Amino acid sequence: MPSSTVETVFDAPRDVVYRLFTERESVSPYLPIQVTKVREGDATGVGAQHLLGIGKVGVTEEITKLVPGERMEYKIAKGAPVKRHVGVITFADDPSGGTRVVYTMDSEPALPVPAPVLTVGLRALTNQLIGGIRKALAA
Repeated sequence: MPSSTVETVFDAPRDVVYRLFTERESVSPYLPIQVTKVREGDATGVGAQHLLGIGKVGVTEEITKLVPGERMEYKIAKGAPVKRHVGVITFADDPSGGTRVVYTMDSEPALPVPAPVLTVGLRALTNQLIGGIRKALAA
């Protein structure tokens, strides 16, 4: 199954970075796509669904696990040609004083896509979201 991991450090406190990743719609103004919450989660945020796309066209992600300040896990619930797609994002204090983020996506396509091609696509999506979060932090 193709996988992509991107590691980066944000010059911001962990709670701020964690919130931007988990409250995905807050980053929408800084991305070339819209991020809209389409379903609330439980009291912890688990089960929340976000539509990432343009208008009503896009993929829907569902938050499946949250460990406050430490970890977020999600899956693609609909809208993508995948049998399975999961993302795991971990957050830790970095010695520089910022927040280290490790973002891993594993995807099993429903269509025959060469693993290297899918891996490049996953990395591009991750970097796009990271860039949006950097813009949000600078705003």
